[in-house]
Amino acid sequence: MLIGLIAFVSEYLDSGLGMGYGTALSPILILMGYDPKRVIPAILVSQLCTDIAAVISHHRARNVDFKISGPDIKIAFILGLVSSAGVIVSVLTAIRLPGWALTLYIGLLVTGMGAVILVTAKKTLCFSWPKIVGVSFLASFNKGISGGGYGPLVMGGQLLCGVSAKNAVGITAFAEAITCLVGFIAYCINGRFIDWRLIWQLTLFATLAVPFAALTVKYIRIDALKRLVGALIMILGLLTLFRLSPRG
Repeated sequence: MLIGLIAFVSEYLDSGLGMGYGTALSPILILMGYDPKRVIPAILVSQLCTDIAAVISHHRARNVDFKISGPDIKIAFILGLVSSAGVIVSVLTAIRLPGWALTLYIGLLVTGMGAVILVTAKKTLCFSWPKIVGVSFLASFNKGISGGGYGPLVMGGQLLCGVSAKNAVGITAFAEAITCLVGFIAYCINGRFIDWRLIWQLTLFATLAVPFAALTVKYIRIDALKRLVGALIMILGLLTLFRLSPRG
């Protein structure tokens, strides 16, 4: 039941702000004694299911428009394709990278991005495909190795490129669903242990949080959402640095 509650809160944060599920859930489960080799694939599968639910919920709530001819679906597909390449690379190199170096990298990058978002919260920024593509590759690399780190970077990258905060939440869910599917397949091919009981628990309780999160996004002011995203990204980054250990 505790795991279910943690999954619910983590997914509410993720579906409402486009980030936080794997970033928060992965270290918590590891601290509870779960093997990281079980945690990361379980997060990928459960988040695949919840991201699909989030895409549908945000589209119905009109937080984002996923019509075939619309710009949101184009951004989401391109992010998903780029992220697929990044997550495959990360799975293939995960065992070879020292944990402390990866933690330091993610912590510094996420903290810095959060700070920039807060500074530019009231500014209108120009859209840039190169920036978004680069950020999505880095984010998917983090996702495949740690189970988290995707939402903060992709949300932050879109905001820094001028995408509306509400649209960015839905787009992130769409692209992350593709990333999670490809990442899970890569883990299966490479023989990673799949804990179906953990997957079932995470998926069931996390999915319940999605409709509530979509309604939250619908009624919150964009400026407030942008500041909240920036602040939480900074906090997640600082917490990552705080957990840093040379023995990682």
